[in-house]
Amino acid sequence: MATSHPTIFRLDCKAQSYDWGKIGSSSKVAKFASTSPGFAIDENRPYAELWMGTHPSGPSTINGSDKTLESVLKANPQLQTPYLHEKYHGHLPFLFKVLSINKALSIQAHPDKDLARKLFKDRPDVYKDDNHKPEMAIALTAFEALCGFRPLEEITAALDQWPELRALVGDKEAKDFQDSVTQSRAMEGIKGIKEGRRGLKNLYTAVMTADASKVKLELDQLISRLSSSGSGYPAQSMEELVLRIHSQFPGDVGAFSLFFLNYIILRPGQAMFLAANEPHAYLSGDCVECMAASDNVVRAGLTPKFKDVEVLTQMLTYQSKSSTDQLLTGVLCTPTGHSLMYDPPIEEFSVILTTLDHDKEKERLRGAEGPSVVIVTKGAGVIRTEKHHETDMESTEVPVEVGNVFFVGANTPFSIEALSEEGVTIYTAFCVKPDKKDHFHH
Repeated sequence: MATSHPTIFRLDCKAQSYDWGKIGSSSKVAKFASTSPGFAIDENRPYAELWMGTHPSGPSTINGSDKTLESVLKANPQLQTPYLHEKYHGHLPFLFKVLSINKALSIQAHPDKDLARKLFKDRPDVYKDDNHKPEMAIALTAFEALCGFRPLEEITAALDQWPELRALVGDKEAKDFQDSVTQSRAMEGIKGIKEGRRGLKNLYTAVMTADASKVKLELDQLISRLSSSGSGYPAQSMEELVLRIHSQFPGDVGAFSLFFLNYIILRPGQAMFLAANEPHAYLSGDCVECMAASDNVVRAGLTPKFKDVEVLTQMLTYQSKSSTDQLLTGVLCTPTGHSLMYDPPIEEFSVILTTLDHDKEKERLRGAEGPSVVIVTKGAGVIRTEKHHETDMESTEVPVEVGNVFFVGANTPFSIEALSEEGVTIYTAFCVKPDKKDHFHH
C-alpha cells in the first residue's frame, strides 16, 4: 500500500527568464516566485514564466526542499488516482504557468497528436516530444494577443488598404484571393468554406514564404510611410501595432501577420482557448496559462529561433472567425457565485477562478477526482481541508498569500477564506477522468 502523504502541500516553482519577459519586480512572475525561499529578484533581469508542474525543463519541488513533485506523485499514485497515474505515467497531465510579457512572443501554432508524432520522429532535435499542446490563457491584467485568422472580408479589405501587403504577395495573388472569397460566398455550405480556406492558405503561404529581399523592401517602405506621417498613432491601432512589432523584431515577416490574425485585448478574467493547429502570438500583459504537458511549438515569425515556415503553413486549419469567437467563457460552478470554471474541449485540464472580494468571505471547492494545482494571485487567506473518513489524515489549515502555489491531491475538498482587506483570488488547475467533468457544475 502507498505510504500516506499529505493531500495538500506547498510547492516551490521555477521562474524562467526569457528575453520577452517583464523586467525585475514589474513582473508578476518575479513577484510570485519571490515567495519561495532563496529567490531574490534581480531588477535587471526579465522574468517571463513561472512553471507549476512536473515538466523536466522546470520541475516544481516541495516547499523548502529539493524533493520534486514528480517523485512524490510517482510514490503516491492515490494523489492523482490510479487511472490518471497510469495514463500519464506518474506525471501531472498539465503544465500550469504564469506569463509576464513585455515583448511579443513568436507567431506559432502547436501540432495535434498525429502531427506531433510525425515531427518527433522526423526531427527529434527540434520537436522534443510526441504530444499535442492545446493551451488556454486567462488574463490577469489587460492582455494583448493575436489569435486565429480574421474573417475573410477583413483580409480582403487589408489587401486594398495596405499597398505594401498587396505588393508583397503580388497583384495576381491578391486578386485570386479576393475572387476566391467572392466565390466562396456564392457557394453553399462546406464547399464555400473549403474554397475560402484554400484561398487563405495560398495567400498566407505566399506572404510567409516570400523572398527575404522582397519582405525587406516592402516592410521598409511600410515603416517609412507610417513613420513619416509625423503624427503619433492611437495605442492599439493597426499602425501603432505594426510600428511596435517592427521595433521589437526589425525586418521580420511576422509584422505582415498582423493583417491576417485577429487582434484581441482580454480584460482580467477573460480567457481564450488555443486549439491545435491554430496560429497565435501573445503581445503584452500578464496571464495564467494552462496546457497539455508538451513543449512542441512550430514557429514562423517574430522570433530569432528556428522558423519552420513550411510545416506551419501546411498544418494550419485556416478557419477564419471573429475575435470574439476565440473567447472561452467561464461558467459559474459553485452555489455562492464566487467561482468560474473555464472548461476547454480537451481531457488534460480545466481551470477554476475563485474571487473573494472581501475580508472573511469564504468559498468551498468540492475537490476534483484528480490532481489540482492552486496559485494565489491576489490578497491573502487560509486554505482548509476537510476530514471525510476516520482513516483520513487530520484536516489541515494553511495560511496563503500572493504567489503561493499548492498541490491538492485527488478527492480533497477544501475551502478558502479571505483574510485581507482586498480579499483573495486563486486559480485552480485540475484534471479529471473525461466522464467526471460534470461533477463540478452545480
